[in-house]
Amino acid sequence: MIDRENPILCYVTERRSLFAPSGVAAERALVEKIEAIAAAGVDWVQIREKDLAGRQLAELTREAIARSDSTRVIVNDRLDVALTEGAGGVHLGESGMPVAEVARWVGSQCPVRGSGNFLIGASCHSLESAMAAVRDGTDYIFFGPVFATPSKAQFGEPQGAKKLAAVCSAVHAPVIAIGGITVENAAECIVAGAAGIAAIRLFQNATDPAQVVSRLKNLRP
Repeated sequence: MIDRENPILCYVTERRSLFAPSGVAAERALVEKIEAIAAAGVDWVQIREKDLAGRQLAELTREAIARSDSTRVIVNDRLDVALTEGAGGVHLGESGMPVAEVARWVGSQCPVRGSGNFLIGASCHSLESAMAAVRDGTDYIFFGPVFATPSKAQFGEPQGAKKLAAVCSAVHAPVIAIGGITVENAAECIVAGAAGIAAIRLFQNATDPAQVVSRLKNLRP
């Protein structure tokens, strides 16, 4: 189930921008980072390592789940890996597999579908795509980029808190804000109606992840 009482905090992984000590593989450094951020109290970890082969991604997912305790691990795009490794969900890119097709397949194959144990999420960059994703069966959406960020520059200018608010009021599914989120501007997202925030650097580069998580968990509309 998705907790709507407190902001949902999602760490989105990006091992290529993660500092790894000399002699330590990027995947190993990422596993250790996931463990640390999960221990700090984030709710979800989205494994977004699009360039990894299926076997590597499966191994990373398996270890992430083993080290994340009660944190939900969600796999980006690879439904096969998510289901095989027992992840907590799959997150679909806007140009990836159709939400409706995934929802139908998961509903017919996965006995926990509908129980909240396996979530289908979707990235959306407009009000229209957000409404379509919810109509087609997504459990939550990522909307952004809300603020300027290099990782989302390909999607154009920042959407801003006003567009985020419009999406939040138009759909019944939880909306997770993403793109340029900081401790300082996260409150704008929650006030706009977002159910939570997702970020790479906010968590990955934090010197004290537990403090960051604590501050964000106390945000209220």
